[in-house]
Amino acid sequence: MHVLFVCNGNVCRSVIAERLTRALAVEHRLAGLTAESAGTRALVGFPVEPLAAQTISGLGADPDNFRARRLEPGMIDRADLVLTMTEQIRDQATSMGFGAGPRTFTLLEAHRIAKVTGARSIADLHRARHDLALVGRENIADPVGLSEAAFCEVGDRIAEALVPLLLTLAPHEQHKQVDDERPGLVVAPGAAPAPLAAFLAAHRIP
Repeated sequence: MHVLFVCNGNVCRSVIAERLTRALAVEHRLAGLTAESAGTRALVGFPVEPLAAQTISGLGADPDNFRARRLEPGMIDRADLVLTMTEQIRDQATSMGFGAGPRTFTLLEAHRIAKVTGARSIADLHRARHDLALVGRENIADPVGLSEAAFCEVGDRIAEALVPLLLTLAPHEQHKQVDDERPGLVVAPGAAPAPLAAFLAAHRIP
């Protein structure tokens, strides 16, 4: 399961989530769980914000060797799950990727659905998303410019939502891929090639 995390600048919230996911994959031996992050208004090339880096280390993950990237449609197309930090970013990401809606959620939205319904797969999350009344807004605010305590609070909020969600979804998605023995797509001779990003999205296994 490849997860894409999206925020605005890609130097704080989405990086915390990305690096926490990578640490979780190692700790729980989830070899098929991978993650990357990007920003809708990314500070391209910037490293992790210093207080965010401190928060990442405090959560037991590694903040080093990171550079911010701008969100691109291809990133969305290759992700099995897109988790954003706000509803506005979720809607923007959904509009950028071919067929991205069923696999794009805010982090808090996905966590709520899984907790309330017992959803164990990305498809389960999507099926249940319109059956539950929304209580409040499901956004994680940007702590840039705020105190160390604010960064810690954001880091804890991300971890509290993300860790149980991934530990529920990742084993199921990994097992599904191993067990799936359906034959691959056969392209007819002479067929016009489609852009790779569109091809990957159009033929994603639900």
